[in-house]
Amino acid sequence: MNGKPNIILIMTDQQRFDTIGALGAPWMKTPVLDRLAAEGTAFTNCYVTSPVCVGSRASLFMGMYPHATGVFTNFHPWEPSWVGQLADAGYHCVNIGKMHINPYDAKGGFHQRFFVENKDRPLFLEEHPRALYDEWDKALHARKLEKPSRYTRHTRDPEGYRQAVGTFPWELDEDMHSDMFIGDHAVWWLNERKSEAPLFLQIGFPGPHPPYDPLPRYLDQYRDAQIPVPEPTAAEIAAQPPMHAALRANMIRNNYDSVAWKEGASREELLRIRRHYAANVTMIDDKVGEIMRALDARGYLDNALVIFTSDHGDALGDHGHIQKWTMYDCSLRVPLILWSRSMVAPRRNDSLVQLMDLAPTILEAAGLPVPGTFEARSLWPVLRGEADGIRSEVYAELARDHIQTGAEYMVMRRDARWKIVYYLGEPDGELYDMQDDPQELANLWHDPEHLALRESMVKELLEWSLRGAVLGGQPPTPKPQQPMLI
Repeated sequence: MNGKPNIILIMTDQQRFDTIGALGAPWMKTPVLDRLAAEGTAFTNCYVTSPVCVGSRASLFMGMYPHATGVFTNFHPWEPSWVGQLADAGYHCVNIGKMHINPYDAKGGFHQRFFVENKDRPLFLEEHPRALYDEWDKALHARKLEKPSRYTRHTRDPEGYRQAVGTFPWELDEDMHSDMFIGDHAVWWLNERKSEAPLFLQIGFPGPHPPYDPLPRYLDQYRDAQIPVPEPTAAEIAAQPPMHAALRANMIRNNYDSVAWKEGASREELLRIRRHYAANVTMIDDKVGEIMRALDARGYLDNALVIFTSDHGDALGDHGHIQKWTMYDCSLRVPLILWSRSMVAPRRNDSLVQLMDLAPTILEAAGLPVPGTFEARSLWPVLRGEADGIRSEVYAELARDHIQTGAEYMVMRRDARWKIVYYLGEPDGELYDMQDDPQELANLWHDPEHLALRESMVKELLEWSLRGAVLGGQPPTPKPQQPMLI
């Protein structure tokens, strides 16, 4: 192989930040991720640019915030930009699993794609115009197995489905679970590969996104686990902007992703959800270990950068919510670990970074120029120990879609202490003191003592938005721009 490092990007779907044992979650069983975190650089305050899959992934693979990519919801079309740069530079670019490109089966700059999408995605074309059969669907069909979904589960046992609140231990063949299938597929492909070209491999696990469906033997590991469970109060719920009530109502009405959500879920129900979710993560942790062993056996890890992260989090009952679509940390903050035998030192960094900052980081690792349009910033100053951080604040954006119907547009800004969420055209918003109230339980938006701070932060949001309209957030000074390769 030539001198360019192999780059392995492993992403889960909907994995919140507090899901790795070594990074402050002692109830979690994640030995592989614990080792990667101990031997690599772990960023503990990584924020996504959008609390939905496609908006977040588009930012990561285009290096810009949603206001620049134009991708705010899960239905906007998009394709990656910088993967093509890697391909043009001689990398063999392969995706195995979830990427959530729109359309789902677009090549996106990759030489090969073995795509698998949502676990609960409908297949009926007359019901869902984007439905299509992916690699997992084909494998299930070959085994003559019926794909579990909200349709099959509800039809079989309506009352049991409602009481499950999204928790369904896997009942089919173990290797036909989507996360097992992706992990096995990646190992198979690595063992079969013959090319000497440097490798860019993106592996996308569909879990722990709901339905919360671990194999029973993984769920057994959490049978008695005492996982922290939220207890939202009436005062906290009342202080939330109206958008939150509309979101909860939609989740209750439409049971997205097989989660029959409810107001006032009991402690027992929330603990059951969290145990299933944790078991899903542990199952993925095992598969990451198998992938790492396959990479090592083939010599890929001798010169490689391995990255583990997720596209957004999951409320799991925090603040009365399930899944994402809010600007709470449980939705926006994700794990981020970079590991390498030669390129990255063991380090834990608590500074603010954005998930999309991986874009210039990967390009620079490959020795490639970073497009001038990027709003993302390279992590290498931190990785090399030259700086403690690269950002003083982070941002996220979200627009109205078929699930988040209560707000036309919302934008979040967070600095070392304060987080603000502004709702376009609305009198209500959110303001939290992340130093004294890290759980975001006391909304200070209407607190008279914080009105001046609120107005100052709203002004900063406006200025940020305007800067984003000029050269992708860069200073408005003319400079040579390199075209982005699509």
